[in-house]
Amino acid sequence: MTPDSQTNYLYLADTLPTYYVRFFREFEKLLKNLNVNFELLPFTKDVWAVDYMPIQIDKNRFVQFVYKPSYIKKKDLKYRSEANLICDEIELERTKSTILLDGGNVVRTKTKAIITDRIFVENTTIEPKQLQKEIQEILELEDLFIIPQYPDDFTGHADGLVRFLDDKTVLINSFTEKENEYKELFEETIRSYGLDFIRIPYNPFIDLNKYDYQANGLYINYLEMDGIIIIPTFGIKEDDIAKRQFEKIFPNYTVASLNCNKIANGGGVLNCITWNILK
Repeated sequence: MTPDSQTNYLYLADTLPTYYVRFFREFEKLLKNLNVNFELLPFTKDVWAVDYMPIQIDKNRFVQFVYKPSYIKKKDLKYRSEANLICDEIELERTKSTILLDGGNVVRTKTKAIITDRIFVENTTIEPKQLQKEIQEILELEDLFIIPQYPDDFTGHADGLVRFLDDKTVLINSFTEKENEYKELFEETIRSYGLDFIRIPYNPFIDLNKYDYQANGLYINYLEMDGIIIIPTFGIKEDDIAKRQFEKIFPNYTVASLNCNKIANGGGVLNCITWNILK
């Protein structure tokens, strides 16, 4: 597959500048300052572009999975973007799979990927081992690692939990003490695959009076492209700590930051709203 580190072109949903006016202006300004080429995807109904757009295998090959997640209820189907309509409009050739899989649940390098076990919940008609084999084959992977989904994340996505630094090392959240049970299971699973990990800052905060789910405090959901990292910030003390750590981890990258509280209130951050590819 094409890893984020090799991508050089960015797409954003055309709903983003409508739903998040001020945030989009700030993001657009930052992207232009970083000389990132980008454009808007047409006919979108929500901003979470990575979830419904295809996964890139190499420069000219893409795989489109079925975007029909269980967490989108019937009353909200009018807000679900139709990938076929979008891909046809931008004239993107792709191979279609019948497997239900969100792009935000695929964290990858060129030959390896991590997916949470939500994949089994979304595809109950396929035996788990067979499902894993089919995904591994269609994405041309040497290894496909399955990790436990975070119990309080309605999406069940991997991109809020882990990202690859290289083939042998991943970045993970520094979970809080109240999450020790999940933390132990999660880290044990990562170790079982022979992967090393680096914990990065993590300080989730929510206002249940206003939102059902928030992604504020999740630095792991950053945007990575060729030579560029943009990390989300939230106006908390961990912002500076995260920035310094990312600069140390990615010494050959330009590391920038962007306040993402507005979109995080909607349940996602930078990786969620971006579809970056190699052109």
